[in-house]
Amino acid sequence: MDKKVSDKKERLLAALDQGMVMIHLDARRPGVLVPASLRGEAHLRLNLSYRFEPPDLTVGEWGVRSTLSFSGSRFTVAVPWSALFAIASHVTKEFWMYPEEMPPELLQQPPVASASVARPPQPAPVPMPVAAERPRTFLREVQSDHSDEPELRPEVAAAPPPEGSPPEEPQPPRRGGHLRLVK
Repeated sequence: MDKKVSDKKERLLAALDQGMVMIHLDARRPGVLVPASLRGEAHLRLNLSYRFEPPDLTVGEWGVRSTLSFSGSRFTVAVPWSALFAIASHVTKEFWMYPEEMPPELLQQPPVASASVARPPQPAPVPMPVAAERPRTFLREVQSDHSDEPELRPEVAAAPPPEGSPPEEPQPPRRGGHLRLVK
């Protein structure tokens, strides 16, 4: 196995151990197996994770194989290392790119945010409303006036039970709510 393939494999396995990973690939390359609707994609992105509980996620000498869900349908994908040109970890936000494997049309696209590209003029800043100028309030602890005993409320005299019915058992005193409105 050459050094580049070894590097891709090690980085992908390390990122998968951390959590979800997005692989970027050219689905038109030989050996790539993806659903027919995605076979013409020059830049296809697939999410892989052990948390998906894939029955067959394999990262080997040849490349990556796994059964993934596409629009609710399961499909076994196969991605040779030569088709994979970037790996991104959703957890650590790390991104590894292999430009020599990228499709030529992606390399020819101008960068999205370049200093040499003229940017349209920015609109004038909108003045902040007066309410936004108020100082921000902070939460603070409210000291409780009550002890740990439940709050007792005066009993309301209930109507006597009708004759011939069994006597009611005494009800425990009602507790007050534990939430209070603080203004």
